[in-house]
Amino acid sequence: MCSNTENIRTKKGIPYNIRINMKNLFDLKGKVMVMTGACGVLGTTIVKYFAAQGAKMVLLDLERVSGLGEKTVSEIESAGGEAVFFPTDVLDKATVEKNLEQVMEKYGTVDVLLNAAGGNMAAATVPPDKTIFDLDIDAVKKVTELNLFGTIIPTMVFAKAMVKTGKGSIINFASESALRPLTRVAGYGVAKAAVANWTRYLCAELAMKFGEGMRVNAIAPGFLLTNQNRSLLVNPDGSLTDRSHSILAHTPVGRFLEPDELLGTLHWLASDASSAVTGTVAVVDGGFDAFSI
Repeated sequence: MCSNTENIRTKKGIPYNIRINMKNLFDLKGKVMVMTGACGVLGTTIVKYFAAQGAKMVLLDLERVSGLGEKTVSEIESAGGEAVFFPTDVLDKATVEKNLEQVMEKYGTVDVLLNAAGGNMAAATVPPDKTIFDLDIDAVKKVTELNLFGTIIPTMVFAKAMVKTGKGSIINFASESALRPLTRVAGYGVAKAAVANWTRYLCAELAMKFGEGMRVNAIAPGFLLTNQNRSLLVNPDGSLTDRSHSILAHTPVGRFLEPDELLGTLHWLASDASSAVTGTVAVVDGGFDAFSI
């Protein structure tokens, strides 16, 4: 007959206990997971995966493409999962508060928040034919507002539901550009570095004031081909740009990442398997950040 605790003696004869936890620490069945920026290339991959793990998915996004949110929900439900879509604007606190009311009315709780809303603008970059003196400050402000305050505002709103239970996992989306300055993406790099800093700040703020069950982490993806960066990485004829060749030359695995390669890390951060992990920026980049020469 097995028990959850076994008494074991060391070689010196000093007894100590090892608690054997038979629980599946990665189990997400029934967890209510809210994701902003849920209808992009990465977002749809992530929400479909978590729904397949038995989580109840709440998709939040702008309704840029008519019916896209509902289409994703329909696909999840057809595969046996559970999901709901609510239009949002992560920069409008009143709208996000309405989203919280909608979630609480339907599910009564929030277990995980994935802050994936973000993006870049061409005017906030410095291309090879221009200099820093050509940088559009208004564009930089917009990119910073979207990525940083588009993370802060949903956190301020949805964390209120989490602190009532004393437990919740908040996962922010940083970037490789948060770890080291990358050429061209001036505004985006500043914004994502701020997201990483906010992640570390907030982990202490929430845990120390609301309990150890409140966790905040971030993921820093490396280079993926998405709709946002495709024009920078692929030529109209389908060949790779010079920037792509430079990136791959500095990526030990020698290729761009696939969206589903983020799922394992996100699953770990969302689940009880990472119960002692907070304030961490988990890097998934094929070795880019570790590479020197």
